Amino acid sequence: MADYPSSPDYDPNTARLLFEDAAWEKSFASEPNGGNCVEVNLSAAGLVGVRDTKLTASPVLIFDRGEWTAFLAAVKAGQFDPPPGA
Repeated sequence: MADYPSSPDYDPNTARLLFEDAAWEKSFASEPNGGNCVEVNLSAAGLVGVRDTKLTASPVLIFDRGEWTAFLAAVKAGQFDPPPGA
């Protein structure tokens, strides 16, 4: 996996300002009480914001659309599944 230089302007605690507050969405599979899920926000052009469902003021991680697409493909391919018996 390639390492990318971080942007000196990126601050996960203020990154939420790039995204519309009302546009945060959590998975339909999320537990009704909040569970252990994340919310995703697609309201900023070309960017995907990710934060903790339980902590609306949590830091926001930002991915570009290509990074997000690659992550979703890896999840669907089972690359993050626990090993059998774990």
